[in-house]
Amino acid sequence: MDQLAEAGYRPEGEARALLEAAFGNSPYLCRIAIHEHGTLPRLFAEGPAPLLAEAIAAALAAADAPRDADAMQALRQAKRQTALVVALADIAGTFSLADVTQSLTRFADAAVKGALRFALKKAATGTEYESWPAAAIEDATGLVVLAMGKYGAFELNYSSDIDLVVFYDTARFPFLKRDDARGAAIDVVKTLVHLIADITVDGYVFRVDLRLRPDAGATQIAISTEAAETYYEGMGQNWERAAFIKARPCAGDAEAAAAFLKHVIDPFIWRRNLDFAAIEDIQSIKRQIHAYHGHSEVAVAGHNIKLGRGGIREIEFFVQTQQLILGGRDPSLRVCATLDAMEALRLRGHVSDVTARELTEAYRFLRTLEHRLQMTDDEQTHTVPKNPHDLAATACFAGFADVTSFGEALTRRLTTVQGHYARLFEQAAPLAGESGSLVFTGVEDDPETLETLRRMGFKDPAHVSGAIRGWHHGRIRATRSARARELLTKLIPALLAALAATADPDAAFAQFDRFLSNLPSGVQLFSLLIAHSELLRLIASIMGSAPRLATHLSHAPATLDALLDPGFLRALPQRAELEEQLCGLLARAPVYEAALDTARRFAHEQIFRVGVQVIDGLAKPNAAGPAFAAIAETVIDGLLRRTEDELAATAGRVPGGAFAVIAMGKLGGREMTAGSDLDLIFVYEAPVGVEASDGPKPWAVSQYYARLAQRFIAALTVPTAEGGLYDVDMQLRPTGNKGPAAVSLESFTRYHATESWTWERLALTRARIVAGPEALAEKIQAVVGNTLRRPMPWSQLSADASGMRRKVVENIPAKSAWDLKYARGGLMDIEFTAQVLQLRYAPDDLSVLRQGTLAAFEALAAAGHLAETDTAVLTAAAELQLALMQVLRIALDGPLDPETATPGLKLLLTKAAGVDDFANLQRLLADLQSRAHAVFVRLVEG
Repeated sequence: MDQLAEAGYRPEGEARALLEAAFGNSPYLCRIAIHEHGTLPRLFAEGPAPLLAEAIAAALAAADAPRDADAMQALRQAKRQTALVVALADIAGTFSLADVTQSLTRFADAAVKGALRFALKKAATGTEYESWPAAAIEDATGLVVLAMGKYGAFELNYSSDIDLVVFYDTARFPFLKRDDARGAAIDVVKTLVHLIADITVDGYVFRVDLRLRPDAGATQIAISTEAAETYYEGMGQNWERAAFIKARPCAGDAEAAAAFLKHVIDPFIWRRNLDFAAIEDIQSIKRQIHAYHGHSEVAVAGHNIKLGRGGIREIEFFVQTQQLILGGRDPSLRVCATLDAMEALRLRGHVSDVTARELTEAYRFLRTLEHRLQMTDDEQTHTVPKNPHDLAATACFAGFADVTSFGEALTRRLTTVQGHYARLFEQAAPLAGESGSLVFTGVEDDPETLETLRRMGFKDPAHVSGAIRGWHHGRIRATRSARARELLTKLIPALLAALAATADPDAAFAQFDRFLSNLPSGVQLFSLLIAHSELLRLIASIMGSAPRLATHLSHAPATLDALLDPGFLRALPQRAELEEQLCGLLARAPVYEAALDTARRFAHEQIFRVGVQVIDGLAKPNAAGPAFAAIAETVIDGLLRRTEDELAATAGRVPGGAFAVIAMGKLGGREMTAGSDLDLIFVYEAPVGVEASDGPKPWAVSQYYARLAQRFIAALTVPTAEGGLYDVDMQLRPTGNKGPAAVSLESFTRYHATESWTWERLALTRARIVAGPEALAEKIQAVVGNTLRRPMPWSQLSADASGMRRKVVENIPAKSAWDLKYARGGLMDIEFTAQVLQLRYAPDDLSVLRQGTLAAFEALAAAGHLAETDTAVLTAAAELQLALMQVLRIALDGPLDPETATPGLKLLLTKAAGVDDFANLQRLLADLQSRAHAVFVRLVEG
């Protein structure tokens, strides 16, 4: 008051009392009163009406200001005058709530018009419109500026931002920027926002929010009416329909706006016929705000009276959801303002007199309190202070004698709203889970939803919320249909609960986001997951633990159908079952290329099946190796037959000839992983005297089988529309990569009798015939057996094996203990130990020959060639690392980095190892590797 006195104004009596009350509760009003001290005596002498009219005229006149700075200053001075006059009229009781909101809204209209006209005059510089009056330019532009939200409904808060959506009719908009109307329209909107929203020494006029435009995160701030029509016809969401109930033109071309609202927006909002799914989705706008399980209690201190339980938004949604469902058939319900719409619903019998009366009274109370909260310091807040001092000040400013009476009054209204809101759709199941609200409508994060996500375990709830809103906007193919988005709304709570139950909810969500983004359509998936909660849990587990499997799902979504087969997860696939299934599938493949696709789909699905069972704990990791091997053998056998038939169509067959496939390495030892390649050798035999095939284009025997081997390798390796299948490694064939793709039985026999190296003999301990006639298989097995039985000096065997291991260490050094193959005491040391000991003792004891590592140790121990303690160490180290390798190859595409590994993957590894935490697993792994390496050094190098 002293500062006002210094400025020459000394109010007395009621005027002084009013100003002391206002300034005592509102530092902001005190500041602007000092700026606008000349307004105060006029206000008390003339009343608010002429001063508001003067401010509106000044805002419109800003259109003719010579410079941006002048226009901005004029607009801000007019806003200060409006704010001061409206606030004091409100506090004095001269203005009702409707008077306050309508006065603020009318001034906002004038400010937007003034700023738009200034921007249009600027755009008109150098054009035929340059000499036109600003209002005439505005009417001729085809520019549609819609007021949205509270602004559109004449319900502006004291410190509201203003929601605008701007469209332009390309056929009428007259300005261009580099021959582009869009660029010029965007510049006009930018200028408008700059004039109104930028903060200067004079403050600001209004904060401007343009995010209610179509898919605001991906579109420009000015959108053509044609693009808007396409969006609202195909992509518009029910929450956007609710938002557009309050839309009205506030500036721009009135004729263009009327046409746009009539032909685009009205049909979008008001649908005469709604199917059940659409009605359910509209109801979900309300049901997402959970009112059943006490996610947040009605409170006073710290309560958000807009978004919290029993708040303003619940009253607005109470009205809007019913308008959307009923307004298509009843035009009387197509009302912008909340209380007007409430009255319309009451008059038509959709809301009882008591409900309408109680909600109307609560709405007015809450909106008035909202104004007091915002009036205090011009903050866009809706939260009652927690601090006792500030809470007492708010109670006083709201006209209550003390905090207790204020709290009782507020609680009564909030509880009333909550009760009516909860009963609105009481027969509908809630969409939010026990954790609380999950609201993803609108354009900004819902505070209670972020808190819900945080309680569920998501560390970055804003990212999750933003991504889900993006799904709802149809930014990915899977959600571009209205039906998909309706199903998504229903699915979200259960989906988030399932992802939250994983060890790392954020990583699981990110993986699901990538998975969903790769799908061509979402309707089938969402329907499936809604109907099968166990499938949802399983997919969440995959997303949280196994990115590799998740990637497979995204590339082969049809695999989801297989998950519904009860047998898919009941047991690991057996060879007989696999052969029967693939044989039937290949029989229905009409051409060779279709057979290749069929084999790939089959293998991918079965490999995925094994991986899921391991990830879900239905199968032990060490059971995966034989299962993966059975899949590979089935595919090899099935594709070899089709490849032979394909070749025979042109080259015929070799009379009496035979072709066999020898599996080596991981396949031979039945220790394959999800990412293993195939180590193969091809051997053929032809009767004496047969020199060529018998087809129309005969080939010499060696050439024929070389071509067969090459085609078969291509059948296994070449990517098709269904992706790749296996990589094939041929280094273990006689003479390695330099030799022919297929060798005769005679050459194979001679090579291993006279030329094979120690490392090749070690590799033969895993040789296993997996395809080919039984007679040829027996001959090959005899060659392998004879080679392994041939004695070899121990000194040479030990030296050769030690030398090979040293070369591997030099060329492929292990990066950590998690390099399970090459680490000291890793799988290579363990496999070398088994193979070297088999070569050492096989000449005198054939019982030690086993293709698998663990089986070899068992046989060596049973024959007395491996001490019990060494067997225990080697077996434990092998079992652990084979199990970990299986999990890692199922879950990851690359190596494990313990520092960046997700908690989900670490948990998976600890379960596979049978230990309680990852730190203990690391200690166990290091200990077993150290002990296994010591055994390797002693038994192989010693």
